[in-house]
Amino acid sequence: MRDVLYLEQIEQAEVLLKPQRVEVLRQLAEPRTCTEVAARLDQTPQRVYYHVKQLVAAGLVELVNERKVRGITEGIYQAAARSYWLSPRLVGRIGLRRARDELSLGYLLDLMEEVQADVAALDRTAPELPSVGVSGEIRVPAELRPQFLHDLQTALQDLFTRYGGSEGDAFKLAVACYPKGKDHE
Repeated sequence: MRDVLYLEQIEQAEVLLKPQRVEVLRQLAEPRTCTEVAARLDQTPQRVYYHVKQLVAAGLVELVNERKVRGITEGIYQAAARSYWLSPRLVGRIGLRRARDELSLGYLLDLMEEVQADVAALDRTAPELPSVGVSGEIRVPAELRPQFLHDLQTALQDLFTRYGGSEGDAFKLAVACYPKGKDHE
């Protein structure tokens, strides 16, 4: 089972975004038969099998084993991933964004889409995946925002200059700064 399955096809999203299928998918976090899932969800096995068949066809669930029960072959299924990310590109851009101004929300959204796609494309089967995530909160009074931006750009430029050579492994660095919402405290 993968950690993340990045969905870039509208057909996969259509299959996934049905409440009953999401419930079936949750039950398949562990390998189970349609009969076992049906009992847990108080559904008929036929109804669950219909949804599982759709999920398998979309690549969201996998047949991991089979067993014979009273002469009938019964499939054992498992979710293909622990979590599923929908590519923002599935919806596409509605209208035009203003010029790519580094201080605009549009630029931040473009950056986050790019980071999401890059992270989803990483090989999670690699024994060691060197990466780092840093998150924190700062408070900057409005009158000091230009100075803060200057200091941030200077610090990043120093890192790019110091580690920007052609030797070693290439890493991508993305920095986002946005207002903290009141309900995220």
